[in-house]
Amino acid sequence: MPGSVSPDTAPAAELPAQVEATEPLDLLLRDLRSSRDGLSTREAHRRLIHAGPNTLRRRGTRQWPRELLRQFTHPLALLLWAAAALAFSVGIEAVAIAILSVIVLNAVFAFVQERHAEHAVEALAAFIPSHATVVRDGSRRSIDTADLVPGDVLIVSEGDKISADARLLDGAVEVDMSALTGESVPVHRGAGPVDSTVPLLQATDVIFSGTACTQGEAVAVVFATGMRTELGRIAALSERVRTEESPLEHQVRRVAWLIAAISVLLGAAFIPLAIFGAGLPFLDAVIFAVGLLVGNVPEGLLPVITLALAIGVRQLAARGAVVKRLSAVETLGSTDVICTDKTGTLTENRMRVITLATTSGDIDPFTATDVAEPVRRAARAVALCTNAHPSPAGGLTGDATDIAVLAAATALDPAAADGVRLRQFAFDSVRKRMSTLDDADGAHTVHVKGAPETVVPLCAAEIASDGTTRPLTERRRADVLAAVDARAQEGYRMLAIADRPLPAGGPDPATPAAAETALTLLAVVSIVDPPRPEVPEAVARCRTAGIRIIVITGDHGATAAAVARRVGIVRGTPAIITGPELDAMSEARLDALLAGTDEVIFARSSPEAKLRIADALRETGHVVAMTGDGANDAPALRRADIGIAMGRSGTDVAREASTMVLTDDDFATIAVAVESGRRVYDNIRKFIFYIFAHATPEVLPFLVFALSGGAVPVPLTVPLLLTFDVGTETLPALALGREHAEPGIMRRPPRPRGEPVIRRRMLLRAWLFLGLICAVLALAGFFTVLLAAGWHPGDPTGPAAALHHAYRQAVTMLFVGMVAGQIGTAFAARTDRASLRSIGVFSNPMLLWGIGFELALTALVVYVPLLQDVLGTAALAPWMIAFVVPFPFIVWGCDEVYRWVVRRRAGRVPDLAGDRGRFNRRRERAPATSRSPR
Repeated sequence: MPGSVSPDTAPAAELPAQVEATEPLDLLLRDLRSSRDGLSTREAHRRLIHAGPNTLRRRGTRQWPRELLRQFTHPLALLLWAAAALAFSVGIEAVAIAILSVIVLNAVFAFVQERHAEHAVEALAAFIPSHATVVRDGSRRSIDTADLVPGDVLIVSEGDKISADARLLDGAVEVDMSALTGESVPVHRGAGPVDSTVPLLQATDVIFSGTACTQGEAVAVVFATGMRTELGRIAALSERVRTEESPLEHQVRRVAWLIAAISVLLGAAFIPLAIFGAGLPFLDAVIFAVGLLVGNVPEGLLPVITLALAIGVRQLAARGAVVKRLSAVETLGSTDVICTDKTGTLTENRMRVITLATTSGDIDPFTATDVAEPVRRAARAVALCTNAHPSPAGGLTGDATDIAVLAAATALDPAAADGVRLRQFAFDSVRKRMSTLDDADGAHTVHVKGAPETVVPLCAAEIASDGTTRPLTERRRADVLAAVDARAQEGYRMLAIADRPLPAGGPDPATPAAAETALTLLAVVSIVDPPRPEVPEAVARCRTAGIRIIVITGDHGATAAAVARRVGIVRGTPAIITGPELDAMSEARLDALLAGTDEVIFARSSPEAKLRIADALRETGHVVAMTGDGANDAPALRRADIGIAMGRSGTDVAREASTMVLTDDDFATIAVAVESGRRVYDNIRKFIFYIFAHATPEVLPFLVFALSGGAVPVPLTVPLLLTFDVGTETLPALALGREHAEPGIMRRPPRPRGEPVIRRRMLLRAWLFLGLICAVLALAGFFTVLLAAGWHPGDPTGPAAALHHAYRQAVTMLFVGMVAGQIGTAFAARTDRASLRSIGVFSNPMLLWGIGFELALTALVVYVPLLQDVLGTAALAPWMIAFVVPFPFIVWGCDEVYRWVVRRRAGRVPDLAGDRGRFNRRRERAPATSRSPR
């Protein structure tokens, strides 16, 4: 042919790095140094060396030793290292070893989680089949897809996965491009004139790597392989997009540095106070400073946060959401924008015929009982003009639309598909219709289905209600098309059904033009992908929680708007922004659009568009959750704060790029996950508050000793301080990580992205309110025991003194008083504003077990002789125990009054009975369900 060159005459090195895929075919073949006869084997081998294998590869690999080291140098890990070092320095080896174990376990766990989530690009390779059929040396042969090179002539047949980007030379195929475009309906691709002004993905004679041929056969010339394909471009985008630390990870860093700074400052400040105020020797002052510093280090902070997140992960998995990164649970709780796809997430991803409109009226094919002749004739046309067919495994197989219309036809008439196909004129994007020539009951008939705007103008008649035909007037034709437009605006996909009986003995039409003329209009079919029934309730919950939902889809804007309206995402007339409109939009205009209150839907979106939307939302301070199911969604899923992939309908690419996978493809599961994330965040704040509330009773005794100039003996020893921090505090703290959600958790707006975990109100409540109350009560017990023994300030209490036993009892009394205050603090920390009665005193069994453990440990510390010798304690008299018993109730009662005042000032008095009832019902349901509550 003109412009073609023998491929063996052109060295591989002369091939251009990139060709213009939509240039005239003879020029493309010339640029590729190829022909319709394909390449020789020798030339293909040379080109393979130049172009490289047809595989997707990573641009670089992460250095796993560095990633593992990072887990050991996290600010919180550094704080734990410091605590371990200090514990070793004061001779508490057991505590130091326990802290080191926590560091190692958390580092390994976090490292494994991150490594597991780093396989998005490798998963793209699953879209490339292992073998391909090409023309080499003038004959067809099967080769490994990795050996495909530019210039190869590729044979594509029904059922094949396409191995490279290629330009069609001959034939026509239906291609499922949902992995690249997100559009669920297969598209027609055929050899013929190409419009070079449209985007490459819309070129009607180009097929792409990673897509699938659902129908037809074609011959194509490969122009791009490996990372130069559209699929490779998406892989490169996904690889370049780096996930950033979650809001929780950022806040934990801040908390760690704050706690470290407070601990170091207190320890450093105690040394001069002890030396110059109390007259202690320098070594003793340093030892006490070390004990004070260790006491302020929350050894259980990281494991409790990890446990709280792990519990959230386990609960979400039972409800249909698999979380691959622990911090994603908390990120969901702070989400204020959900960008969701339509097909399969909001809808069932299942086409269904809703009505068959004939002159006999609108008929639901699945409920109709008395089927008139016009309906039977329409059903036969639908059943014969389709490529769907029964599957050996049961059900139907084929294109989703064909399956839908065949199911409707057989529901109306089980014998509708009886007939023999003589010829098919395949659907194409120009004609927008398909026709078949069939032999049914001994008569030849042309059956046609397609877009109403192309089928109705070809109809000269329509079937009447009595089965006869009548002319189709211009007014009637206009009425039909107007009705079609109205239904289309409601989100239905419309198909017109027509036929033309051929005269007996006459010639059969040989071309589509000859077949599709003088048709009789039989029916107009309305098809819909129905919304999931549980989605409207989930959308309503998200709205109540202050979460904005934006639909980003590859489908048509009117269809997306209709579905969004049905499920409650939009209530008015949304702004529909198409891909080209978004491409032409400035950053400032996009920011203004997303910041406004107008409802917006993004249709016909490209991978870059989704990524750009995610970036714009994040730049304006939003916490973004992005759903997706196709390979084209991978970059946006990685860029969003949390990427949510579909487990059933989603691709491996999307699942690997995401941080959460919905195993049930159910949008309602996202609402459940948001509530779980908010609960986890609240529990983390409760634990931090619980830890901070103990800083005051730990610090104040040392300050009393220092400021008294030694007149008051040291109220607390370092071993008892460590026992209090590591022994009695840990289990109740872990239990707070398992608290149920407070009433009204989904009736409050999302917290801002930059909101700190620690706020001023929390610190004041922890340090100057509950902490001070606990410290005063514990010191009251200390001084009560000393004064009862006849102690006066300045009296000696050393080992040889007469008051030494009373001093040991006083120290023990202070320790027991701190534990008692700790119990009251644990109950107070369970709620932030609501009363304890609203969630139930006994609704957290693990907390009760934790309190039981710390009481048992305290009894051992007080009454076991071995522990008395090690820790410097002494047995308490019954009246001393009675003195401490009210402490938990005093602490909890004071905080209950405080929260009541806060509620009154805020003007929100919860319906305690109603909230408690809803809380208990939800708690009772949780263990038994494996899906989101309906």
